[in-house]
Amino acid sequence: MGFVLYYLYNYFNRIHCVIIYLYNIMRAIVLSKYCNKGASSRIRMYQYLDYFRKNGINITISPLLDINYINMLYKHNKINYIAIIKGMIRRVIDLLSSEKHDLLWIEKELFPWVPFFVEKVFEARIPYLADYDDAIFHNYDIHPRRIVTCLLGRKIDEIMANAAVVTAGNGYLAERARSAGAPRVEILPSVINLESYPLVEVPVNDIFTIGWIGSPSTAKHLLDAEIALKQVCKNRGGKVVLIGAGENPFSGLMATMRDWNEATQSMEIGNFDVGIMPLPDNPWERGKCGFKLIQCMACGKPVVASPVGVNREIVVEGVNGFLASTSKEWVDALLRLRADPELRRAMGEKGRRMVEEKYCLQVTAPRLHRLLLEAAGRA
Repeated sequence: MGFVLYYLYNYFNRIHCVIIYLYNIMRAIVLSKYCNKGASSRIRMYQYLDYFRKNGINITISPLLDINYINMLYKHNKINYIAIIKGMIRRVIDLLSSEKHDLLWIEKELFPWVPFFVEKVFEARIPYLADYDDAIFHNYDIHPRRIVTCLLGRKIDEIMANAAVVTAGNGYLAERARSAGAPRVEILPSVINLESYPLVEVPVNDIFTIGWIGSPSTAKHLLDAEIALKQVCKNRGGKVVLIGAGENPFSGLMATMRDWNEATQSMEIGNFDVGIMPLPDNPWERGKCGFKLIQCMACGKPVVASPVGVNREIVVEGVNGFLASTSKEWVDALLRLRADPELRRAMGEKGRRMVEEKYCLQVTAPRLHRLLLEAAGRA
């Protein structure tokens, strides 16, 4: 019985390969870091797959870390080492048959904390496009342990230099790729799908509502605005709603906690009066892609953010929101928005327009489709 099943599998696999060959369909393997529940993989890769499949690219998905890893990380803030080992083995198996594809589409790196010469064994087989939405190179090049900087300090630079194309979520990441010697670097922002963010009328809130959306790993950044939030919210002058933070990161500020849900996130954001994105000005944070801001703007909300990295490009001061460095600037911006509903509406409209013009799947999908074809030499 096993022999029969094996024979049938090989028979239909050969037919599949012949069909792909006859119709000149490009074949790409998506080597994402996470499954669809991981924010970076979902935003940078998975949301594009339907478009690519409809436009002639045969997609195979190979996430490194599965749902078990994500659940333990987000719910218990623990590393699932068994899931990592299983993921590594699964990825090696997938890569051993990668030559049947025309392109590797890599999220950041194939194997975290493994030297480049190991990855090169697989990456040298066929062309690859490497994508970055975080300054992951700082995991290695500014690590406090010298052995890490020696073995891995230039790992990401080597991956970038050997890629057919590097796509970077912002200028900070793109500049690193260029300095690493990448032959072609394209800035591709992290975007939303407009179909998932319809503009709807929402009731006026009884209390000025300041909202944030993210994950437990980024909730620590909220502490940069804690003093200002306490001042604005005192005496019921406002309330804070956190989506996806896990636990309340504040010590002396009550916050309404919401679980993240892909199906309801735009509705939840729609109930904000303003969206916020505080960030410390550190090397890692300069590589952030401002996706929280883009989500809030897509829902027609004004935003207040730290002037760090790409935030300075997304937020046009006084047009779609405000940039705030100090607690006083945060307080002034939030109080101004609290006092002026018409200003909130006007800024929200301009933010939505910016998303429609620059930060949505409908704009970036055709461009990324072309980049994949060109990286594989199929354009």
